[in-house]
Amino acid sequence: MTIQQKSDRSFHERFLLSTVAVLTAFTLTSCSTLVTDQYEATALTTYTWQVKYAYDLTNEPSPRFETFATTSLLNRNGIKPPGTVIGPDDRGLWWPTLPPRPSVSEVEQRQKPQEQASTPEILKAVEYRLTYTLGSQQKTLPTNYAVYRQVVKAYPSKAPLRLTLGVGDNSVEKAEIVK
Repeated sequence: MTIQQKSDRSFHERFLLSTVAVLTAFTLTSCSTLVTDQYEATALTTYTWQVKYAYDLTNEPSPRFETFATTSLLNRNGIKPPGTVIGPDDRGLWWPTLPPRPSVSEVEQRQKPQEQASTPEILKAVEYRLTYTLGSQQKTLPTNYAVYRQVVKAYPSKAPLRLTLGVGDNSVEKAEIVK
């Protein structure tokens, strides 16, 4: 290895190390924590029918997808929602009844000449949110399943939660029951 190569390698190592240090510092300083006893977690469960369209369904590199009927149900703090629901599932979530399956005619109406259409498939999606109040300010942020479950456990006793917010305080990354 020449002196120039060693110098270049040393520079790249120092640059990489300093970049990692700056990013770590940024990540650590851009997250904050708070404690609140006023909160609500929601999980919006959704079923959507989808059909894939392509000239060759098995080998098409970029098929076209069309969505049809959708139904959604809002779960609050793990409590069974009113009305006709399915569940709870293995994750403690309640689901809406299935939307009507698209008919053959509906699928064909969206089909372009020479295209094939797949069999309709049902997609499941969940969107988690946490609303909390701190002082007189109420905020709703996206979150994840783990946070939702912590709220479900804490909610009956209204136990205070320590929330760890994500980068820029734009999400809730973690919730812990304060003892």
